[in-house]
Parts: sequence; C-alpha cells; structure tokens
Amino acid sequence: MEDLVRVQISAPRQDWAYSLMVKHCFRIAETWVRFPLGPSIIYMKTSPKIFGSLAEKIATDYLKNKGYRILAKNYISKWASFDRKEIDIIAKKDDIITFFEVKSLSAQKGFLPEDKVDFKKQRKIIKTAERFLLEKKISLEEKWQIDVISIRIDPDSKKAKIRHLENAICD
Repeated sequence: MEDLVRVQISAPRQDWAYSLMVKHCFRIAETWVRFPLGPSIIYMKTSPKIFGSLAEKIATDYLKNKGYRILAKNYISKWASFDRKEIDIIAKKDDIITFFEVKSLSAQKGFLPEDKVDFKKQRKIIKTAERFLLEKKISLEEKWQIDVISIRIDPDSKKAKIRHLENAICD
C-alpha cells in the first residue's frame, strides 16, 4: 500500500472562509489530484481502514509537494489514556509545526468530510498536539497550528478533491 499513490496536483484555488464555531478566519486551498489505484480499488470500496489509509497517503504526498517536511504520521501520545488520541500527520514548514487531521469520504456522499471534525474532536486534537510538543520538549510558545485536510475520493474516475483548511482549529 505504501507505493500505491503518486498524486498529480493541479493548480490550487484558494478562498477565505469564516468559521462561526471557532470564531476565526482560515484559508482554504482546493486542489484536484489523480491517483492510480490498481487492484486495491475493490478493497477500498468495502474497507474504511483502506479508504482512510489511501486518503492519508494522498494527503502526505500533497503536503510533500507543498514543501512540508513530515515529522510523524499516526502519532499517538505516550500518555494516551482510555480514549486514544491520534493525530494523522505532523509536519513542519517555514518554522511552523502543523498538526493535520485528515478526513475523507467517497464522492457519492452528500456532505463535506471536514464536517466530521466536531467540537469534541477539536478538543482531542488540541490536547494531543500539546502533548506532542511536551514529549518532544518543544516550547508551547513555538509557532504551531492545526489544519484539516478534507479529501473526497471518486474511485471510478480515480480523482480526489483535496481541501486544505489552514489554521482551521484554534484554542
């Protein structure tokens, strides 16, 4: 599965949005990518785990193409208690550590993947990001932010629509 995706990125479109839930502005970059699937398309339609892994691989390739250096993937805090707190991708660019939450849906669904990042999920991501910084002995005063990568995958056309919501979650 590791060499499954090599995305071809088209020109991004960027918009500004205002979130009433978190009361701040964030930037949205929207991009279409193509990806080869091969035989795993059968499993992707039936297995949410494979579908999620593909989305994270697409997001990782997208971020590398944007100049991010990947620090960790699927990070789970050493201090994780009964509820697992996980951050999908942690990357660094321009001296800013960014924690990415990757959400995906198939193109046939009627709503946006980022809608699944509710208030409870946001609190868990913030807490886990702070734990990462403490574990790595990085000051909480360092520049860091939490972004959401929203991916809508259409297995039939082998296209994915990526929406990168920068600084989408704040404390």
